Amino acid sequence: MPPAHDAASSRAAKALLSVALMLGGTVAAIGATTGVAHAACGTTNVALNKPATSSSNENGNLTPNKAVDGNTATRWSSAFSDPQWLQVDLGAVTDVCQVVITWQTSYAKAFSVEVSPTGAAGSWTSIYSTTTSTGGTQTLTVSGSGRYLRVYGTQRANNYGYSIKELAVYSGTPVEPPVCPTPPPANPTLPPNFIVFDPSMPASTIQARVNEVFAAQESNQFGAQRYVLAFQPGTYSGINVNTGFYTSVIGLGRNPDDVVINGDVTVDAGWFGGNATQNFWRSIENLSIVPSNANNGDRWAVAQAAPMRRVHIRGKLNLAPNGYGWASGGYIADSKIDGSVGPYSQQQWYTRDSSIGGWVNGVWNMVFSGVQGAPANSFPSPPYTVLPTTPVIREKPYLYQSGGAYNVFVPNLRTNAAGTTWSGGSTPGTSIPLSSFYVVQPGATAASINAALACGRHLFFTPGIYHLNQTLNVTNPNTVILGEGYPTLIPDNGVNAMTVADVDGVKIAGVLFDAGTANSDTLLTIGPAGSAASHATNPTTVQDVFFRIGGAGPGKATNSLVVNSDNAIIDHIWAWRADHGAGVGWTVNTADTGLIVNGDNVSAYGLFVEHYQKDEVVWNGQGGRTIFFQNEMPYDPPSQSAWRTGARGYAAYKVADSVTTHEAWGMGSYCNFNVDSTIVAEHGFESPVTAGVKFHDLLTVSLGGKGTIAHVINTTGGPAQGQNTVPVYLVSFP
Repeated sequence: MPPAHDAASSRAAKALLSVALMLGGTVAAIGATTGVAHAACGTTNVALNKPATSSSNENGNLTPNKAVDGNTATRWSSAFSDPQWLQVDLGAVTDVCQVVITWQTSYAKAFSVEVSPTGAAGSWTSIYSTTTSTGGTQTLTVSGSGRYLRVYGTQRANNYGYSIKELAVYSGTPVEPPVCPTPPPANPTLPPNFIVFDPSMPASTIQARVNEVFAAQESNQFGAQRYVLAFQPGTYSGINVNTGFYTSVIGLGRNPDDVVINGDVTVDAGWFGGNATQNFWRSIENLSIVPSNANNGDRWAVAQAAPMRRVHIRGKLNLAPNGYGWASGGYIADSKIDGSVGPYSQQQWYTRDSSIGGWVNGVWNMVFSGVQGAPANSFPSPPYTVLPTTPVIREKPYLYQSGGAYNVFVPNLRTNAAGTTWSGGSTPGTSIPLSSFYVVQPGATAASINAALACGRHLFFTPGIYHLNQTLNVTNPNTVILGEGYPTLIPDNGVNAMTVADVDGVKIAGVLFDAGTANSDTLLTIGPAGSAASHATNPTTVQDVFFRIGGAGPGKATNSLVVNSDNAIIDHIWAWRADHGAGVGWTVNTADTGLIVNGDNVSAYGLFVEHYQKDEVVWNGQGGRTIFFQNEMPYDPPSQSAWRTGARGYAAYKVADSVTTHEAWGMGSYCNFNVDSTIVAEHGFESPVTAGVKFHDLLTVSLGGKGTIAHVINTTGGPAQGQNTVPVYLVSFP
């Protein structure tokens, strides 16, 4: 495993604020309580590749530098006697707040962690000690200062030596809590780009405003404009809501049928010559549509980051652009389509917990879980992957109106789900008044947002661009963070955009993380390093959350999403290292990994991860599952050796060798090495070979013969090659 994927490094605890914060603006809604002081541990492993020494080595291969190289496949091991020590020179006197030790099976039953300013005998101070260690990965919260740090073992757990796979050290100091200012009035005014229609308006007035937004957004792929088109409960006739970039079309009823559009909500690809593969960043939610053309149905020809949720199509649904041009990838959840769904040219698609009147065809892989009316499982001919239920899920929170006031509804958790949440009545769950939220508008600072979070407020992000000079720290359980209109969070000066504590029930939905020009270690982290609490009854959810590295301009982030908390649910993400736009190039928009999962029993539904430069998904936790995965390998490695030396490329989806239980369905990876078409990727998927790790319905494909994927998974299946763009299928592994 390469250094960037070291679990200890990627699971480091994140920093909290250190100043008392004043909240600006007129729409903040926060409480007046005071937060709690926390320790701010940095995100960087300060021991990584630093000089290391030891009391002894078992042999010439098991040397101390192997314990600080960021690679848990290597290790240091001592002679078979007591005491023994491993020491690292941090390079300067450092405040140490956390030490993570990953032991091999030969661990220390009794040991201490010590620091020293000089490393000389008699200068060591113990900052942690135990006589009852059980090995494994130990995350130790400590407090001490020194240039040198050592692990000093006094009793071995067996007859062998002490053996450490990885020693990670994190620095930081205590910080003061933010202070809550006085809350302003409830129900703030929404900004002008949050456009609300009511059924008393003339259709011509609505259509003119909708057309104005679409004219601005039809081809505005990397612009700064953001919009919400919101429809109050009632019936609207004779309108066509063409939906462009960064536009969310939502109904404000409690349930989808509270808003009826006799007309269309349309996405087509005329702006791009009939090619729908770049129809990103738009959404439709919580309304019903009676299509104007019963034969053709409503057209929703989208690609990534363009979800359809809680929609009732009273007729047919067409997922292809006019002319059936290229289209690849999309997502539907909690929706009902009375007629048939025609994907036509869509290569891959995921539909979850919905009801459909039929499904017309499949190209490479159509994936269904919990869909009433889905076709029978028949992969690869036709290419249908069908699961009768979705194991555990909570639908995305949504905005609605009641009595003229805005509320956010949070649906209940479901297990073995099938069909919509609203087919038998209103969606079960909890309503939260918008007055309990800090309504974030353009111009809000990271300090004001953190103050609201520290005071126990939820966040509602309105459409806009938000630059962050501090990490947003979510520390309270059950916090809801909801965005509409693709609010975009950009970390400045290399900070990480957002971290979430290891608490119950945080919900993050509807935001776009856009990497800044200075490299961030991780854009979004769920749970600090070493998180171990069970959240089975109230998991954190990440839904319609998107990550972008470059495209709108140069951006860099080593990791996009790191999940350390157990039981978390990832429900539709697109993590994208841009292959086009501004600030794009092998050494310009650098990014190692889209998703790292270290928590146990994590579920991912609708996982889109593309173009990262190393293993694109790394799964280290036990008991994980993925239903639907779409990937494209990086287009732009300049050569085989520039991509990776010593091996032929990286995997699209890697399950760590230590994992014994994992299952995945409906997985696809493509290559399009358009800079050097001679490049070979060894495999699309990498996995330990064990009975508890299972893959179902895999495919790899070379797009137009630009490069080769030699095997589907490990050394099985393949090769994907040649100009005919024909997938290589694998029904199961092992």
